[in-house]
Amino acid sequence: VEETEQLMELDKLLTSQDFRTRMEGTVLLLDYCKSSPQLISTNIVQIFDVFMLRLQDYNKKVRQKALEVLALMISILRSALNPVLISVVAAVTENLNSKNLGIHAA
Repeated sequence: VEETEQLMELDKLLTSQDFRTRMEGTVLLLDYCKSSPQLISTNIVQIFDVFMLRLQDYNKKVRQKALEVLALMISILRSALNPVLISVVAAVTENLNSKNLGIHAA
């Protein structure tokens, strides 16, 4: 039950209309990766269906934060990312073309 509530809260934050709340959701996802990597690994496809939207967010601050969080998540989750690897690579590649230096660097 607690895991379901955590996932619902994460989904709510990542899909919020407010960019600050979406940024908060990306930070919460990183916190969950650190504190409960099994929770994230078990639900990786469900979580990344929503998180991928943040990697392509229209708000540059949200997109940059999501890219920074993704970089840290990779070292934590490693092989658990296999089911979502192709979509992650595609999203990151799109951001390499960004004219925004912060996004490009992240």
